Amino acid sequence: MQDFGDNAVATPLRLGVAGLGNVGATLVSILQRDGIELTKKLGRQIVVTAVAARSRSRDRGIDISGLEWFDDPVALAKSENIDLFVELIGGEDGPAYAAVKAALEIGRPVVTANKALLAKHGVSLAKIAEESGAQLGFEAAVAGGIPVIKTLREGLGSASIARVYGIMNGTCNYILTRMGNEDISFAECLRDAQALGYAEADPTFDVEGFDTAHKLSILATLCFGYEIAPDKIQVEGISKITQADIKVAADLGYKIKLLGMALRSEDGIEQRVHPTFVPKTSAIAGVDGVMNAVALETDHVHELLLAGPGAGGPPTASSVLSDILDIARGTRVPPLGVPSQELMPYKQAPARDHDGGFYIRINARDVPGALAAIATRMGERSISIESVIQRPDLRVKDEVIDGPPTRTVVMLTQKTQESAVRESLAQIATDGFIVGEPQLIRIELL
Repeated sequence: MQDFGDNAVATPLRLGVAGLGNVGATLVSILQRDGIELTKKLGRQIVVTAVAARSRSRDRGIDISGLEWFDDPVALAKSENIDLFVELIGGEDGPAYAAVKAALEIGRPVVTANKALLAKHGVSLAKIAEESGAQLGFEAAVAGGIPVIKTLREGLGSASIARVYGIMNGTCNYILTRMGNEDISFAECLRDAQALGYAEADPTFDVEGFDTAHKLSILATLCFGYEIAPDKIQVEGISKITQADIKVAADLGYKIKLLGMALRSEDGIEQRVHPTFVPKTSAIAGVDGVMNAVALETDHVHELLLAGPGAGGPPTASSVLSDILDIARGTRVPPLGVPSQELMPYKQAPARDHDGGFYIRINARDVPGALAAIATRMGERSISIESVIQRPDLRVKDEVIDGPPTRTVVMLTQKTQESAVRESLAQIATDGFIVGEPQLIRIELL
């Protein structure tokens, strides 16, 4: 482990960087360009001495000719020629996990931007770091350039957090923003996002909510002191959002955002990721495009909103660099906010009534008595309908080949349990009064 005492101030901090994609190449570029300024601020030089990546010949726009090259990131992590290992490979297992684990086991500090790795192995890696005396930094793993990890680990003191929620995926926020502003479909927005590099060729991980779920599970642990539990999150993406949903939201004074939300109660923790109606007057509704935002509700500062660029080379590399600087200064905090042995086993809270109600969109068969039958099924589970909306401009394409035509019907419920709504909709589908899958979106009173 590097000694950060007085005698080490003038000793350069030697970095080994595994992964030279957009973030890795940007980090190396920043360190090469701003090295003198960083040395003045830190009183210590930070130098990249070794790298590992898939291809030596790829042009990354940086000079790596004088750096030691490793084909194996694990060998880089163990090299005696580095003091700190930076993992920017990605992936929850494989070489990323093996290399981070190897570095921590020999007491070498690690900085990573890998949320999938932390969601799956964060507790075990934190334990290894604590046992070996190594530091583990991961500011860049959640919300890119927003310093939410540092805020939670160091900035809030004894504040108790009741709820954390936010926009944690720039791809989804970009798509929903454009759908709302330009009256275009999800598919068209996704194609543009891919062309601009905001979305991968296979966008499933982003648009179906899994990326947000990984980030939320890390935040929930830092906020509430429970073990990381990504498999306990209700996850729903944005691929089924239509212009009908966007229009109704706007008419009622809402925007649709993909939110990750975790709440603590006496009964445990509730974690969920899903599209959400949020009031246009709320601060988070104004976070558009590829921007991210995380809101913390605490007993000391009430609500704190952190917003900024959530992805991309410069913002993410900036967060990686902030961890490197903290380690160089000798800052020591438990990786997950408290020592890993003090984390509580995850306790999932039971379902409860949702105060904001629900938005329901269905394609109802245009036959006598259909709406009355649907309302009856809702009433059987004590679901109160606040309003019913039918307008020609909300029509969603029929999904039935033969039989009577359908009409698009939107219903807003009052306070009720999600399980009751889903059970009611399942029964309505069995009755044969609707075609296709209903759309169900929570309305949050933020």
